[in-house]
Amino acid sequence: MRILVVGAGAVGGYFGGRLLEKGEDVTFLVRKGRKEQILGSGLEIESVHGDVDLHPSIITKEEQVEPFDVILLSTKAYHLEAVMEDLLPFASNDTMILPLLNGMAHMEKLDQAFGATNVLGGLCFIESTLDASGKVVQTSPIHDLVFGERNGERTERIEELEKAFSGTKANFRLSSTIEQEMWHKYLFISTMSGVTSLFRSPIGPIRESEEGLKVMNDVLYNISAIMRDLNAPIKDQVETSLLDKMHQMDYRMKSSMQRDMEKGQPVEAEHFYGYLLEAAESHSIDSPLLSAIHGNLMVYSS
Repeated sequence: MRILVVGAGAVGGYFGGRLLEKGEDVTFLVRKGRKEQILGSGLEIESVHGDVDLHPSIITKEEQVEPFDVILLSTKAYHLEAVMEDLLPFASNDTMILPLLNGMAHMEKLDQAFGATNVLGGLCFIESTLDASGKVVQTSPIHDLVFGERNGERTERIEELEKAFSGTKANFRLSSTIEQEMWHKYLFISTMSGVTSLFRSPIGPIRESEEGLKVMNDVLYNISAIMRDLNAPIKDQVETSLLDKMHQMDYRMKSSMQRDMEKGQPVEAEHFYGYLLEAAESHSIDSPLLSAIHGNLMVYSS
């Protein structure tokens, strides 16, 4: 199975690298600068699960190659429009598109560009970053990639993909409830990112503050109410389990959105919160805290 990984950053570089390490046919689609970097020093992964130095096949958008069987997409939402345009020559009518973006707003765009039957469900859980030299640094035991057909079926193509993903040094898991898992992650990460970026604080001090804890609870239940009005397939009482998870997180844990703000990098304000606020307005759900989170990010981005 020919696999194209879009980007060789903290997420794509890690999971694509683990597939290449196993021996799968993996190509990375990157910008010219990243191509020169990898051709010079290789794709280096430093991980608690074992380090590896790889020399992958690298292409840029200007190159012409045959379409791929699967395209692994882990770009940030604010790069999605440009990336989709770049990907069209590399996709056929049978190419599986596997997005790992957070949120849900990207799914409709991908359906329109590649056809809904070609777009799988996907998500990942990983703490990783690129250091100054371009090395992928992965720092926690969690390195999970979850994928599946959005209707939950166990198709021939998804079984072939499962075979390709099996036996790596990362956890690739086939799910029959991938859409539900995507919505659950969206609920968790939009709450976590929202409160930590709003308070400019790790999760620990927020939990310890009576006001912070109330905001965390209110944001979570506000977002879950919006999702239920959208008929999202989230579980009953999922809020309880997600709050438990937030209380069990390391005191110093920051969301990736908060870390991006601290570095002066772009954030996915519209993708995460603009989408939810539009849905809240259309269903007449009052969302002042969500508006404050969105406004905070928009002021930061201006």
